[in-house]
Amino acid sequence: MDKIIIEGGRRLSGSIPVSGAKNAALTLLPCALLTDEPLTLRNLPRLADIDGFQHLMNQFGVSTTIAGSRPEDFGRVMTLEAPRITSSVAPYELVRKMRASILVLGPMLARMGEATVSLPGGCAIGNRPIDLHLKALEALGAEIEMAAGYVRAHAPDGGLPGGRYSFPVVSVGATENALMAAVLATGRSSLHNAAREPEIVDLCNMLVAMGAQIEGIGTSDLTIHGVPRLHGATYRVMSDRIEAGSYACAAAITGGEVTLEGAKFEEMEATVQALRDAGVSVEAVAKGIHVAAEGPLKAITLSTAPYPGFATDMQAQLMALLCLAEGSSVLTETIFENRYMHVPELNRMGAHIETKGRTAVVHGVKHLTGAEVMATDLRASMSLVIAGLAAQGETQVHRLYHLDRGYERLEEKLALVGARVERVGGD
Repeated sequence: MDKIIIEGGRRLSGSIPVSGAKNAALTLLPCALLTDEPLTLRNLPRLADIDGFQHLMNQFGVSTTIAGSRPEDFGRVMTLEAPRITSSVAPYELVRKMRASILVLGPMLARMGEATVSLPGGCAIGNRPIDLHLKALEALGAEIEMAAGYVRAHAPDGGLPGGRYSFPVVSVGATENALMAAVLATGRSSLHNAAREPEIVDLCNMLVAMGAQIEGIGTSDLTIHGVPRLHGATYRVMSDRIEAGSYACAAAITGGEVTLEGAKFEEMEATVQALRDAGVSVEAVAKGIHVAAEGPLKAITLSTAPYPGFATDMQAQLMALLCLAEGSSVLTETIFENRYMHVPELNRMGAHIETKGRTAVVHGVKHLTGAEVMATDLRASMSLVIAGLAAQGETQVHRLYHLDRGYERLEEKLALVGARVERVGGD
């Protein structure tokens, strides 16, 4: 099993290209099921999760073609074409590897009138139930039953009629599934208290490019007027705001200065504010975002929240940064109940972090020390890399398959700004 070896204590300086957003791409890919015409996605990141979703799409009879590109290029272009759906079943052996697989439920219902999708099972960072997905689809007219670990969904003859649903709590995935189901409904649908994340906006924009009629994009109240069919499109995946925020933390913890090429300032306002509160300079520039650590890091108090609040996917990376801040920071995780698994590993590196329930108190220390650490999930993995970049001595991060799910060619990007990072085969 591969591991990353990091020689810490090197100041990062230069430019890092920000890849296409994983969380957006995994929502755009299933949209190919909504049309019999080609859908071409540009700026698609090269990630294990993208490869996994491609295999799932092939299971339904969708052909996928990747345009030729140089191995040294970041991102790629993929064309998906589904003139005929050959299967409406998402089997356990594919779904169990990636929770985002549940996002095929809405588009399959919309186009085929039926879908059978394996329940995604547990998740390392906590419980992620799909009940809101199912309730939203039922509100649009679907009939749903659970049997033998599968969700079986059917639309009435003539297709989903559409309907109204108000989410009791904000859910990104359930909003996405409901949107994709509603665009081909025979009537009007309205979604209230819908998620407003930039990835939702990206999905809406691509659906509109395919011929969908959606009102209220960017707000928590969406109105979808169903259309008889959607056509193909060519669409560029948005930049990854979580990747950009992660590299911003990496630059700051090393006292560095980095330009994040392609990062969108307006999509990262909560992250930008948190970094500024911690004493980091963050400014919009022509190429993206410029990050510089110009003085000592400061302790902050922060809670995660749905967009436009501070993203739960940035909590672990910010925590790593705050390990070297002056004073004690207080972080509260409101989205997932088990998202502090990186804390024991950071403490192995000399951090002083105490947790109680959903709150973590990060007592700043003078320095971190390199150690062998174990990645537990995607964002926790990146927090260990960030800590390793600033630590004295050598850090080894094991279980790299977590990182490969969400960070395109991590070690190459870090090398661009002066880090000494090497991927080696493990035992």
